[in-house]
Amino acid sequence: MDWPSEIELRRETSPVPYRAALDEMTARNAAIAAEEAGELVWLLEHPPVYTAGTSAAAGELLDPRFEVVEAGRGGRYTYHGPGQRVGYVLLDLRRRARDVRGFVHALEGWVITTLADFGIEAFRREGRIGIWTFEKDGSEAKIGAIGVRIRRWVTMHGFSVNLDPDLSHFTGIVPCGIEEYGVTSLARLGVKVDQAGWDRALLGHAGAFFAALDRPCPTEEVR
Repeated sequence: MDWPSEIELRRETSPVPYRAALDEMTARNAAIAAEEAGELVWLLEHPPVYTAGTSAAAGELLDPRFEVVEAGRGGRYTYHGPGQRVGYVLLDLRRRARDVRGFVHALEGWVITTLADFGIEAFRREGRIGIWTFEKDGSEAKIGAIGVRIRRWVTMHGFSVNLDPDLSHFTGIVPCGIEEYGVTSLARLGVKVDQAGWDRALLGHAGAFFAALDRPCPTEEVR
């Protein structure tokens, strides 16, 4: 793995409570902006939690069976829990293209390319947040979520990918405010991947992700 020496890579093997991770991420974001700490990519898992983005609507919280936390990121309601790999990406865009849309595009591309390693055809959809794929019946379903916040040109939050979560836990919310499509996972599609296997594949594409941050976002998206 060719990982940039100036960026800290942290990989958790035990669940990290969401509030604790949010507090640490917020502090690290401020420290990076003040040039008092280095950048960070943090891979982890949370105990079951519903997180509310800045656009979350009260009616989309259908069954608050788990703790609900206001995340401060963009987007609406999202579920995090066991069997899901979360990546928090704290980078200083002042050192790069200063392109917010380009950062999100690169983040989506990183996840999509990694899913391809496991035979999963994933893609973006205009007007729909997140990472999408095809169920076995040909219908479209969400396999990954994207939610970011950028403060003083320093990013925080990131992505989550459904490896093998309890998909019934998503029924307590309208995921990302999109009612007409379901949620899926690698396991549901017949692909068994553990945290370590996902991390290896993801980090194998890190170089292309970081390189993309030095370029403006493409003006057209071709599937």
